[in-house]
Amino acid sequence: MSPRPPSLASVRREAAACTRCDLYARATQTVFGEGRRSGLMLVGEQPGDVEDRQGRPFVGPAGRLLRELLAEAGVEPREAYVTNAVKHFKWRPAGKRRIHDTPSWTEIEACGHWLGLELAIVQPALVLCLGATAAQALLGRSARVGELRGRRVELPDGTPALVTIHPSAVLRAQEERQARRGELLADLVLARETLAALRGAAPARPRRARSPGL
Repeated sequence: MSPRPPSLASVRREAAACTRCDLYARATQTVFGEGRRSGLMLVGEQPGDVEDRQGRPFVGPAGRLLRELLAEAGVEPREAYVTNAVKHFKWRPAGKRRIHDTPSWTEIEACGHWLGLELAIVQPALVLCLGATAAQALLGRSARVGELRGRRVELPDGTPALVTIHPSAVLRAQEERQARRGELLADLVLARETLAALRGAAPARPRRARSPGL
């Protein structure tokens, strides 16, 4: 008889004491994934300042934008599982502020242990990689968002996946913000349609878009 796989709750407790890389030393806490299993799994880069303080993924400005766009795309945010490739906030000081710093490949690899366990337990029908770090963590170091956007690929274990920009890229886009917002929304609609096709169901219709203000 094969051993039972670990539960998500037990893996979350284990990850809370993670010291696989040095990021734990300056982070407030581990930020583990949460949400529904067996559906859409959204993987971002790492927790931000707000997430680090609250201990939950995608609750800062980028997360609020993501949930808004998910709703516009016809995806119920509560039906998705959200997580990050790296579970600790990497930052550098700027006065009294903590500014995001991109995780290294060594840090991404170290945290791959937890992401792999999440994938095995959540068993998503479709994974959506949000940004380059997530794409590289799941598809290999050479993965590039621009080359992979708009087409379905597979993770090494065969799980279907899509790649898009991270919502923080929309917030940083300045005069190109509306264009980047439209790109992310289109990719979320594609994720909804792909998930429906994988399940053999008629896709839900997206909501009418709001006014352009973010």
